[in-house]
Amino acid sequence: MAPRERRDTIRHALWSSFSRVDIDHHTAQEDIGARMGLGAVGPMKVCSAQGTPVTLRRTARLAREDHEPAVFLGLQVAGTNLVEQGGRQCVVEAGSLVVFESTAPYTLRFEQSFGYLSLRIPREALAIPERTLRRATAVTLGPDNPTTGLAFAYFSHLAASEELHTGPYAESLIGPSVELLRAVVTSQVDTSDLGPAEPQVPLDLRITHYIRAHLADPGLSAPRIAAAHGISVRHLYNVLSRSGISLGDWMRSRRLAECRKDLAGPRGPAPTHRRTGPRSV
Repeated sequence: MAPRERRDTIRHALWSSFSRVDIDHHTAQEDIGARMGLGAVGPMKVCSAQGTPVTLRRTARLAREDHEPAVFLGLQVAGTNLVEQGGRQCVVEAGSLVVFESTAPYTLRFEQSFGYLSLRIPREALAIPERTLRRATAVTLGPDNPTTGLAFAYFSHLAASEELHTGPYAESLIGPSVELLRAVVTSQVDTSDLGPAEPQVPLDLRITHYIRAHLADPGLSAPRIAAAHGISVRHLYNVLSRSGISLGDWMRSRRLAECRKDLAGPRGPAPTHRRTGPRSV
């Protein structure tokens, strides 16, 4: 496309499909070049990019406006990347990984032409304590960590294969992908003070269990359910939609089922008493 259209096209692609960031190109307008691939594997978003030198900045304002907290896993394919977040800075070279999060400001600086792959995973899907995540952000995860090499090969192949992005393949890969990222993060930091890890229940099951436990509460609502799980109302509807659940219909059907169960119980409905004899006046 024409050089004058490239800045706006790149910005629009990132903002609408992956992450909202300010973009500063280090080259003249006519020298800007980029090739991007955007896709998804279940709730994970994938962005592969090759381009000329650029800096991506997530400002404090943009971080505050992010209503769906997420964790980014960056794979440096070619070139280098200077990553800053939380007062920490690291240089990520080809073959290495880096983790950072969406709800705090960050900077990615590519001083040379680069190849980069990034995955965006909902933070609640990882179920990693916030203090653990913060200790792993903006830290180079190099090939000396065995889980890094495994993750680099796995996620590179996952991002490149269109066949794995759709249908039953995508659904079956969500769990293993999340667990591998958890392994990368927790193997990088000392988690001995965090206690033993507990099995993580999928978010959709936690939500439906919560609804069942509060069905009798007339104040149960989408905002309340979302707040109880630390997610936005929109994300709540998206999670349930992926499981084929319409929130309003699901709650009504469960409440009616509970009513039928009560009426069909051993005691049946409460008896209606008829007054006999003379009435008081």
